[in-house]
Amino acid sequence: MKKSSNTFLQDVIEGLSNTDKYLSSKYFYDEKGSLIFQEIMKMEEYYLPECEMEIIKEQSFQIANQIPFEEMDVIELGAGDGSKTVEFLEWAIKSGKKLTYFPLDISAEILDINQNIVNQRLPDLQVNLLPGDYFHTIDRLRERTPPRLVMFMGSNIGNFTGDTSVEFIRMINDFLNPGDFFLMGVDLKKNPQTISAAYNDRKGITKRFNLNLLERINRELGGDFDLQNFDHFGTYDPLNGTAMSFLVSLKKQEVIIPGHSFWFDPYEVIHTEVSQKYSLKDLDSLAEKTGFSWDMHFTDNREYFSLSLFSK
Repeated sequence: MKKSSNTFLQDVIEGLSNTDKYLSSKYFYDEKGSLIFQEIMKMEEYYLPECEMEIIKEQSFQIANQIPFEEMDVIELGAGDGSKTVEFLEWAIKSGKKLTYFPLDISAEILDINQNIVNQRLPDLQVNLLPGDYFHTIDRLRERTPPRLVMFMGSNIGNFTGDTSVEFIRMINDFLNPGDFFLMGVDLKKNPQTISAAYNDRKGITKRFNLNLLERINRELGGDFDLQNFDHFGTYDPLNGTAMSFLVSLKKQEVIIPGHSFWFDPYEVIHTEVSQKYSLKDLDSLAEKTGFSWDMHFTDNREYFSLSLFSK
């Protein structure tokens, strides 16, 4: 059994002990899970990366021109490898802005990749890495005086459920000074068949991604999940815009994690992920609820995705 954090074990025990079993989606992204997610990003059915990149390439100049600052901090939450963001940064610089880029991510390794990608493309841009949980590391930037653009890309807002999305955006608003900006990537409501296909692809890549969470528990916590006894199921409710993923127990079975035992009934599910979709009207309402003075939406040609700009 590999050494693992107490937090991972505690979260798994808590989730599997609940009446309605669940596992946090934040644990999808170990080394193997991250590689599978790269496959998902290239799937024909998974429209999000293509749509977001279309907006970045075709409308970043217009987005940058909505922001009146000549000099500003660009603070990106969950920045990842920066391969998309560098496109936006380049356009912002072409629009005449002087930037300082602060990528925040829980993975120090991915931030090193981010810095290399950005430095190769924009060698004169100052990049200051902030590894760790961005809920905490963002506070280290509160005392800086330049105007701010906070970026939250890739439809990560969809991982927040119910009122937690409002609380999160209010937190961003609280971090900003009057006149600052917030740019958020959002997966929009669309044909339910299109969304359903993205979470139930024909090649079963999403299924492998979901099942890897059980594999990770086996690898790192010494669990004995038999992956043959579980299936993947993805749903989408077009009324509330919520997509969810589950792992389904295919039989009555017991799973052991050293010191803990969990029984599964036939067809009992483990909830693993939520991905909220929004309409443009939903986003206007969200801006109003969270204290922003106005918002503007930049969409791809099919209106599948939005980069939504909020001003405090």
